This record gives sequence, structure tokens and C-alpha cells, in this order.
Amino acid sequence: MSTPRRTELLARTVLLAAPRSFCAGVERAIDAVERLLDAPGREAPVYVRKQIVHNTHVVAGLAARGAVFVEELDAVPEGATVVFSAHGVSPQVREQARERGLTVVDATCPLVTKVHSEARRFAGRGDTVVLIGHAGHEEVEGTLGEAPEAMLLIETPEQAAELTVPDPARVSYLTQTTLALDETAEVVGALRERFPLLQAPPGDDICYATTNRQLAVEAVADRADLVLVVGSENSSNSVRMVEVVRRGGTEAHLIDDASGIDPAWLAGARVIGLSAGASAPPELVTAVIEALGAHGPVTVEELTTTVEDVVFAPPAPVRDQS
Repeated sequence: MSTPRRTELLARTVLLAAPRSFCAGVERAIDAVERLLDAPGREAPVYVRKQIVHNTHVVAGLAARGAVFVEELDAVPEGATVVFSAHGVSPQVREQARERGLTVVDATCPLVTKVHSEARRFAGRGDTVVLIGHAGHEEVEGTLGEAPEAMLLIETPEQAAELTVPDPARVSYLTQTTLALDETAEVVGALRERFPLLQAPPGDDICYATTNRQLAVEAVADRADLVLVVGSENSSNSVRMVEVVRRGGTEAHLIDDASGIDPAWLAGARVIGLSAGASAPPELVTAVIEALGAHGPVTVEELTTTVEDVVFAPPAPVRDQS
């Protein structure tokens, strides 16, 4: 009896998008928790409201080191230390922290803080403030809390076209920082058609990291048969990256880590694009490359569309902690 021939493994190119993985806001937030955990003589727990960033591996890693993640502040003992996540919180949450005597370390991304400031300023001058974003996202909830009586949330051009406001001459808009560039432009266009005097924020609210990662993964997708984006399902910027690639006509999948790869996706794919959302650790990308190597020889190339050099200072309460 003859021995069956072994199927030849397909040689592939893995095309790495750059920039990818952690952004400055994510690094700042994670670093704040790590500094508290590493503080000399620390005895009390370090509490974190919500996920510090939207990545299951980051959260699990910090929890293993002693961070205690809670959904709301009523789960934090009075007088304890609590970290606010990178997504920001509403003034109502800040007031609750004061009432409970909590020591707050605010790890809100400075670019989210900028949007909060714009919400207060626009509402303060009498505008109806239209926030473009995804209902239920923590960043959106925090921003809406800055001026709930003056703000409206929309997600689609259709909602923009049907919007009614008290004074059509006094309307401004803001956006969640992690939206898809092309879809947001469509919503803004519909808003402007509905309200010709629409006022825009002084600079794009979609953050540099979201923009850069979408443009980078689009460039990779132009050369790839398949694109994999490393990130968790609740990571808005990671999900948007997958959507951007799919709208361009290339197959794309979001995976939390290497274990999420379906071998069926790889059939016939000679060039695999690979990127990671802004909250995904870079070591997960390395692990994906290693996992792809089990399916045949892999050559890795990097396609850089821009170089990021943004750095944010740590929150004041932890700057002097090791």
C-alpha cells in the first residue's frame, strides 16, 4: 500500500501594518494602573472603574497583578483609590467619587478630555450639540454626561437627516474618537445638508491613532488576500478597522489572539495583512505571526504609512510613583 502524499504547506507573506497596537492614550492608562500596583508599601487594592482599555488580555493581566475591576463606584469601598478608564467618565461619576471620598486617578485619554471640553463649550453658548457615536459605548456615555440637556446622539446619515432641534441656526457636532473616517464623513455630510449653519469642532475629534490605524490597514489590504486585526470585540477602533477593510472588498476578521485564527480563512491566501487595534498588546501580533508559521513558511514585511511620536504625561497622582 502506498503512503499518502503530505499536502505541501503554502508559503505566505505576512504584511504588517504600521502603525498598529498601543497608542499613547492606552499606554498612559495602563501605565497609571501599573504604577499604582507597583507603589512601594502598597497594601490596599487598586480599583479600576470599567475596563481600563478595551482588551481582554490587558484587563486579565492587570487583574492577575491585583487590580480590581468594578462596573460602578458603589462597588469601591469609601476612601479607596480608583482609576477612571481611558474612555472617560461623566461629571455625575466624578461627583459620586467625591461623595464617597475616593482618591481618583484619572486615566482618561487627553483626546477624549478634549471632546468633553468642546461639549461643555458648545452647550454653554446655547447650541444643540449632536454627538456622532455608538450608543452604550463608555466614551459616548461620558461625553453625553457633560451636557445631557443640550446633546443628541446619532449614528447614521438617516438619523441625521431626520433630526429636529429647537434652533436650526445653533447646531454643532462632536464625534466619538474611535469612529470610521469614511462613515463619519457621511454622517457629517448629512448633518450639514440638514443644518447649513452647522458648527464643527476646531479639530477632528477622531483621534490620530484611530485615523492612522485605519489608513495603515487600508494600505495593507490593497496588497492582501486576507486581513487579520488583533483586538477585542468591544474595542471600537479595532472593529472599525475590520469594517474599513471589508468595505474595500478584502476579507477581514477580528481576532482576540492567535487562537482565533480559523485555518479555513487561510486557504489560498498568499498575502495576509496583519494589524492590531490601539488597545491590543504588541506581543499578541508576534504570537499571530508564529501561529501562521505553523501553516507554512512565512515571510514578514512591514508597510509603514506614518510614524507616531505622541506621548502623554502620566496622570498627576502617579507621576512620582515607580
